Amino acid sequence: MNQSEILRWLRTEDPARLNELWARADEVRRRNVGDDVHLRGLIELSNYCARSCGYCGLRRENRALGRYRMTAGEVLDCARQAVDYGYGTVVLQSGEDYGITREWMADLIGAIKAETDLAVTLSLGERADEELRAWKDAGADRYLLRFETSDRALYDFIHPPVGEKRSDRFALLRRMREIGYEIGSGVMVGIPGQTYQTLAQDLLAFAELDLDMIGVGPYIAHESTPLGRREAELRAAAGERQTPNTEAMTYRVMALTRLICPLANIPSTSALATLNLAEGRELGLLRGANVVMPNLTPPRYRALYEIYPAKACIHETAAQCHGCMKRRILSIDRNVGVGRGDSPRFRGSRPTMK
Repeated sequence: MNQSEILRWLRTEDPARLNELWARADEVRRRNVGDDVHLRGLIELSNYCARSCGYCGLRRENRALGRYRMTAGEVLDCARQAVDYGYGTVVLQSGEDYGITREWMADLIGAIKAETDLAVTLSLGERADEELRAWKDAGADRYLLRFETSDRALYDFIHPPVGEKRSDRFALLRRMREIGYEIGSGVMVGIPGQTYQTLAQDLLAFAELDLDMIGVGPYIAHESTPLGRREAELRAAAGERQTPNTEAMTYRVMALTRLICPLANIPSTSALATLNLAEGRELGLLRGANVVMPNLTPPRYRALYEIYPAKACIHETAAQCHGCMKRRILSIDRNVGVGRGDSPRFRGSRPTMK
């Protein structure tokens, strides 16, 4: 699929054409990753962050946010819950928190691996090569790092550097691949200043990076961020070129992602559920996704992991979230996946498009 085709799909408003897109994405999903929906237990272990990203409520300048960092024992308890619920993976996610040291995280990964058969996915921001290698040596399997946008000027606007360090997430993802991780990335849909052209380039970048996991979700404004405060102004400046941050546009990007990267694991995200609690996750699964991420974070911490406001399900217990996810999967005649759910691309499978 080339950029012109992608742009036509992104801009179409024809319901018949969109139904064709949903059907194609669902069929490509079925042929390449099957009907199993894999559950990744999400543990939001810290909301400290050294960065000043323009859209994120965890940004270091947000003084109104109460900060927390879970203990290793608390994280291990969550991992044990994941085993009890039959999950194959835990996702250890945080802000870019340098209080999470190389040694502490390596010991934690080793403890999870010693006690369970879980795959361990890390989502800890931009980290040094020696940390990434140490965590891989300790047993980590996957790393998630969204590049958010392939537009360098927009990226620099929303991601100020830490000190003099200008980040290159594309290069970092390639280094993670060399180290041996399954790699995951993704973008926000409808960032103020994002154009249709940029979003099409983002989709092509997924294929160029040959990603194992791809997360796409709508941009949701946070009033305590620069982007949240200037959203109307920035959207007006982009005019008709601006991509909307709607549920409908997110489904288009998810479906196109499945067509472009048939073997990738693609989650139906909590951001979709925030926009449409009744059926957002289900519609995502019917339009290309094959993963959901039930939250294992203790309820006393969940509301504090406020990347964006009014997140779905922040007051549920892990047990409630688990039961809800299973019911949603079964309601659309899909199977609850078992095992690690490794990327078929990582295992060396070849895509099937017909």
